[in-house]
Amino acid sequence: MKLTMVGSGYVGLVTGACFAETGNDVICLDVDDAKIAMLNRGESPIYEPGLSEMITRNAAADRLEFTTDKLAAYRDAEAIFICVGTPSDTDGSADLQYVLRVAEDIADVINQLGPDQPPKTVVVKSTVPVGTSHKVRDLIRSRTKAPFHIADNPEFLKEGDAINDFMKPDRVVCGVESEGAESALTELYEPFVRQGNPIYFMDVRSAEMVKYASNAMLACKISFVNEIARLCESYGADIKNVREGMCADRRIGNQFLYPGLGYGGSCFPKDTLAVCSMGRAAGMPCKLNEAVHEVNQEQRSWFWDKITEVMGTDLSGKTLAFWGVSFKPKTDDIREAPAIALMKRAVEAGAKVKAFCPEGLLHLDKEFSDAEHAADMYQCLQGADALVVCTEWNEFRSPDFEKLAAMLGNKMIFDGRNVYRRQQMAELGFTYVSVGRPPVIVSEVGTTS
Repeated sequence: MKLTMVGSGYVGLVTGACFAETGNDVICLDVDDAKIAMLNRGESPIYEPGLSEMITRNAAADRLEFTTDKLAAYRDAEAIFICVGTPSDTDGSADLQYVLRVAEDIADVINQLGPDQPPKTVVVKSTVPVGTSHKVRDLIRSRTKAPFHIADNPEFLKEGDAINDFMKPDRVVCGVESEGAESALTELYEPFVRQGNPIYFMDVRSAEMVKYASNAMLACKISFVNEIARLCESYGADIKNVREGMCADRRIGNQFLYPGLGYGGSCFPKDTLAVCSMGRAAGMPCKLNEAVHEVNQEQRSWFWDKITEVMGTDLSGKTLAFWGVSFKPKTDDIREAPAIALMKRAVEAGAKVKAFCPEGLLHLDKEFSDAEHAADMYQCLQGADALVVCTEWNEFRSPDFEKLAAMLGNKMIFDGRNVYRRQQMAELGFTYVSVGRPPVIVSEVGTTS
């Protein structure tokens, strides 16, 4: 099938590359000349394991191409996937200007091609508030009498594991209102659901809501376990033990119930705010989701207070080393990353900040330019008084602790992801502060836990 991905960001590139992998002819369209030039050189603008290789392979096979030419991208496409951003507006609502602008462009090309063309299927893959796909449909209808189908097909891709999520999906959700749209999406997704993974066809509005309900639920689990972690500290319990006992209940499970610094990235913060905005617009306040967002934002401040309880509120003359800038491992995405919030607090307190991240440093200066970039994890520790672990990259899990102790001025580790074992830190003589567990405080006279 001939496909066009509108938007060559995270969703558009992964979706386009994976569809090309199964034999479709895919064009990725973007208005960013520099991004398209980069892709045509075989370079990916984002870091996602396996994506660059997949792009290179399919481009070499002439199944994947990149362009800024709208007419060329839309003319022969049987299905057009809208994959542009829907950032949060100032009130938390989703900004739909890019989605609607694409709808206008599609309408103009469809109109130019005339009424005798085979109907194209326009698929909204961007995460959009309920009713947006119908706005796209109605906008196109207002500009052309040529036939087309409308559908909504939300994405469920985890950054860092997106290709596996696409190729082996838990489920595929498609909102349709015509047999033509259902037929096109069935053909496209058939290779991905052969192992029995379900494909759900439903009405368009329900499909739009599935995406928000899913992300809101996962965000809720993260804020829930972080709130319980705070409670554990107040009563001397250990969140590690509490989590194990709680998650043994199969009704609860263990996914997304890891305490830490809260969620970040491009999805959970934006989508939680969008749910709250939809609630306000409907006169149905989403109080639980509002609380989820509030708990998440407070988590950074709560952890920063743990740092200042040990080091003091005036950090003038101190240096803090930060391991991990991206909001999660295996991605270079630093949007809403907890590390940035903590680094800003450190600078405000007078500290010097050094940072290392396997992938995130490339984008750091766009969000925070006051951090010194380190070439590796140990160089980051040179001259530092304490280490703050913000992202659980694998290389941070088993460092050379003797080297770490020799390089850190005060042998202090503030672990925002509970990467290390408390007992080991105590035995090695580190002052060690984590999330939801009693701290290990080392003084001149010994260790207090």
